[in-house]
Amino acid sequence: MEQNIAKIRQEIEKALDEIGQTLRTHGGDVEFVDFDQSKGDVKVRMHGSCVGCPLSEMTLHQVIEASLKEKFPWVKKVMAVE
Repeated sequence: MEQNIAKIRQEIEKALDEIGQTLRTHGGDVEFVDFDQSKGDVKVRMHGSCVGCPLSEMTLHQVIEASLKEKFPWVKKVMAVE
């Protein structure tokens, strides 16, 4: 079970790194914080120009959440934490 959790964590981090490549071209970034597979929650932290950006909420849901839901069917919600 612990190996499975580590593998999922690694896969989420890889997916977020791919998304982060685009964000970094605009001075922002996203960092994986935690996940709860039983609830379908993924927590991320926004960095750089994403912090305080009026479009960061749209980026969070329409880019990050949508991408993770596509790759990981168990994802129900992605939320930003400080």
